[in-house]
Formats: sequence, structure tokens, C-alpha cells
Amino acid sequence: MTRTITVGLDGSPASLAAADWAAHEAQLRNLPLRLVTAWEWQAPAFAPATGLGVPVPPSDLQRASAQHLLAQARSRVAEAGPEVPIATDEIPGLPVPALLKAAEEAELLVLGSRGLSRTAGYLLGSVSQAVLASCERPVVLVRAAEHGVEEEPPEPSVREVTAALGHRDVVLGLDLHKPDDAVIDFAFDAASRRAARLRIIHGWTPPPYYYGGELMPDMNDGMVKQVRSELSDVLRPWQDRYPALEIHAQATIGGAGRHLVDASYDAALVVVGRRTRRAAVGAHIGPVTQALLHHAVAPVAVVPHD
Repeated sequence: MTRTITVGLDGSPASLAAADWAAHEAQLRNLPLRLVTAWEWQAPAFAPATGLGVPVPPSDLQRASAQHLLAQARSRVAEAGPEVPIATDEIPGLPVPALLKAAEEAELLVLGSRGLSRTAGYLLGSVSQAVLASCERPVVLVRAAEHGVEEEPPEPSVREVTAALGHRDVVLGLDLHKPDDAVIDFAFDAASRRAARLRIIHGWTPPPYYYGGELMPDMNDGMVKQVRSELSDVLRPWQDRYPALEIHAQATIGGAGRHLVDASYDAALVVVGRRTRRAAVGAHIGPVTQALLHHAVAPVAVVPHD
């Protein structure tokens, strides 16, 4: 079965931005695009202040609304010009299980992420976070425009997305302690398809006796050289596999999250990993990935790995 680039739609401007990004990605990968939406009505988490219940729309009306949403999104993407096959599916069921099911047949799943304001990011909503924490396929979260309100102009088209991101770096957050081939391969492949530079960021924390390197400059130099050497050793096989790719690797002192967020302002895509092990209280996203997802500007690809 041919895998697809699958995008989940909910009618928001953010999900339309995700559809535009996914169409461009399908074109880069020469894969079909699949637009999906879950049409089963989901009750609000809290009762309204009036104490009155919220009526549930009839199932035929819910499904008709989903079909209308998919038709609009398909028309928008098709008119923008990417020459890829486009399929649409309205999936019965609630959003989280429906999207997880759709992701099983996908090369990657793309979701929109609504910002709360011009200054505060918070990419994740409850559905996106639940899907991201459990999905076994790579998930890309595409942020809506900075305005974050429905009254503002619509999200940019596929052509505008392509033009805006075409000459920007792909950024990889690399953990040298547990480097994973799936995460690294995703980033190298993404940069190669875009003919973009790959910027690799590894954050490391000096030991307690470091004292900022001021009292022991020789030890400081030695630790920096060691980290750089380890970074080169991990990347060497990938550089041999992608000889034409321009690579800029940096080891930064401190947590990687802040540096990745900063890098996202000028990036086409930021790639990070997520361990698939489950914590005692459920699936675990990880602090670096969580920080990045809450504040990043560029689309963020989260690649699950063992």
C-alpha cells in the first residue's frame, strides 16, 4: 500500500495552514495527499454557565458538515497548484482515535496548531497533544499565523508557503547521549529534498565543577573539544550519505529547547525526537520537545523512536 501525507482538518485556519504545508510536502516526496476529518461531534469539556445542555447535531448533519469542510480544503489545495493526487475521507468517531487510525497508513501526519496570541505560542491543543503523545508515525505541527484570531486574513496558500520556506534551514535537535537514526534520517532527508542547509543543534550541560570555564580554561577547552568530536563522529556516516548537503553543526551550552526555539524563527522545519516508551502517568513527550512545541514559529516534526 502506498503511504500518504495525511493532514487532519477541523475547519480552523490552522488546519488549513497544515493542509497547505502537507500539499507542499506531498509534492516534495512524490506521494498522494490525504485530507481527513473526524465527523463525530465532541461534547465540550465543561458545562455552559447557563446550566443548559448543548444539543448534539444529528449525525447526518455532522457528516454533511465534514464533507463540506473536506471539499473546501480540497478545492483550496488543488487551486494552489501542487500536482499530487488528493483523497478525502470523513472518518466516523472522535478526533483523537480517528487521527491515530488515519496515521497508521501515513508516511507522516500533519496537524494545525493554533497560537493564543502574538506573543504567546502554545502550539498544542488537547487533540494535537493526545495524538502526538501516542502516534507511532512522525507528526508535523504547523502553526497558524501570528495573529491567532479568526477575524484576521486567511492563512497563506501553498505557493506562499513554498516561497516563504524555500530558502530557510532545516533544524535538527540532536541528543548525543541517545542519537536515533530515525530522527537523524528524517532531518537529513527533509533538508536534501528542500535543497536547504541542515543546521544541527546539540545542547549540553557542563559538570558541576565547571565554574563557567573561567577558573580552569584548559579543562574548558578539553570538554568543548570532546563534545565537538562526539558530534562529528555521530554525523560522519550521514555526511557520507548526503555529500551534497550543506551542514552546520553546533554544540551549545545549556538546554537545547531555548536554542531550538530561537532557531525556529528562521527555519523551514524543526525536527526533534520523541521516545515511544510510556511513563507511569501515560505517554511522555519530553521537556525539550515540549518547550519547542509551545513556543516554536516554524513547523515542528516530532519523530517517534524507541
